[in-house]
Amino acid sequence: MARDERRDGDTPDPRATPQATWGGRFEEPLDAVALRYSASVDVDKRLAPEDIRGSLAHVRMLASRGVVSEAEADTIAKGLETIAVEVAEGSFVWDAAREDVHMNIEATLTERVGPVGGKLHTARSRNDQVATDMRLWTREACRATAARIDRFLAVLAVRAANTVDVLLPGYTHLQRAQPVRLAHHLLAWAEMLDRDRGRLLDAARRMNESPLGCAALASTTFPLDREMSARALGFDRPMRNSLDAVGDRDFLVEAVAALANCAVHLSRISEELVLWSTQEFGFVTMSDAYTTGSSIMPQKKNPDMAELARGKTGRVVGDLVNLLVMLKGLPLAYNRDMQEDKAPVFDAFDTVDDTLDVLRGALATARFDAARMRAALRDGFADATEVADWLAARGVPFREAHHVTGRLVGRCVAEGKVLSELPLDAFRAEHEAFDESIYAALDLETAVERRDLPGGPAKARVRAAIAELRERLDARGVDTDAVAAADGASSEGGA
Repeated sequence: MARDERRDGDTPDPRATPQATWGGRFEEPLDAVALRYSASVDVDKRLAPEDIRGSLAHVRMLASRGVVSEAEADTIAKGLETIAVEVAEGSFVWDAAREDVHMNIEATLTERVGPVGGKLHTARSRNDQVATDMRLWTREACRATAARIDRFLAVLAVRAANTVDVLLPGYTHLQRAQPVRLAHHLLAWAEMLDRDRGRLLDAARRMNESPLGCAALASTTFPLDREMSARALGFDRPMRNSLDAVGDRDFLVEAVAALANCAVHLSRISEELVLWSTQEFGFVTMSDAYTTGSSIMPQKKNPDMAELARGKTGRVVGDLVNLLVMLKGLPLAYNRDMQEDKAPVFDAFDTVDDTLDVLRGALATARFDAARMRAALRDGFADATEVADWLAARGVPFREAHHVTGRLVGRCVAEGKVLSELPLDAFRAEHEAFDESIYAALDLETAVERRDLPGGPAKARVRAAIAELRERLDARGVDTDAVAAADGASSEGGA
């Protein structure tokens, strides 16, 4: 179909003249379908604050080098600042015919301040411009998500402090294994998320280099001060290679990989909340604020927020795959494929941020059933390892002790008993080393307290771990008590 024979409704906006966007090389406007296909402003307008920040730093640097006059820079800066206010207020009018956030802002600026607005793009390409914008946005997004993780950790610290005396089975293969403290379990979640926080901040540090001034791919002939614009934008330094600066998005891959890892951890936490809230487990009751009912079964109280958190993890993992596949076949330097980097990055951050917030609230308001947790310890032979360890401590090779204990468990299963209900004669029938002290070793509290090593569930170790977590949060400026109070974290030790 010839460009002058388009169907009704296909004609591009008349403002989108070829010269307005692409200059004199093009004689016809872009086909309407191609324009709609390639426009990204609906997604990348989110970068407007960063785009304006980068432009302000760029024009001030140009003025310092005499590329534009101070008066011209002032005019451009005032125009950009006005646009920034309109963007913040939501009154700025976005035009899809101008394709992206950069052209929308620059074209509007030029309409308002005149031809001098066209000087803003001197010694700059949209290639280094968008790379700068994305580094600015993602750097702050990493820090914001890290702060959300800290608020999550604050709730875990408070819930752990109030559940130190609550015992429950620890599981392997989803089979009851050994007794631990609920606080110890909550602190395991905290360790997982704290590492995710570290990965995000590591990514933020590594991406903190400025592409601005690298232009399309080969830098520019203008006498730029790249160090000045880098400092103005809070970057540590200019990037060292212009091709790399505009041609890679590994900083986004790294950030989204950290988010995917975090989402997986949140999914595992969610899975345990789903399991624990079933009648079969009965370890936790979720607040009405974070559960829903059934459209047909009035008795149901479904842990939907935890299930959604588990399900949304697939989106974040998909966002990471999206980025990796988009990049894997690209030659240097910039390719238009890279326009597709923004949607998965924004989605990954939004999804993880929302999941952190909703699960934080769910955990803060959940009620743990200490009695149900302790009852689960009685029925699962979680004290069996204590018998094997008791024998091994008296010189019996552990493999032999393991077999002896296994036979004792088998007898209990056959007789419908637990180990502590067996008479001493039954123990001695399996090994002559047994004496009355075996019963003290089978006490659950004793079993946990004997694991008094760094990283273990003994009470003193758990209390020290909680104190250390709170110290870390305090050093980051997190008021643990205030966060917990705002989220409604329970002060009841497991009720």
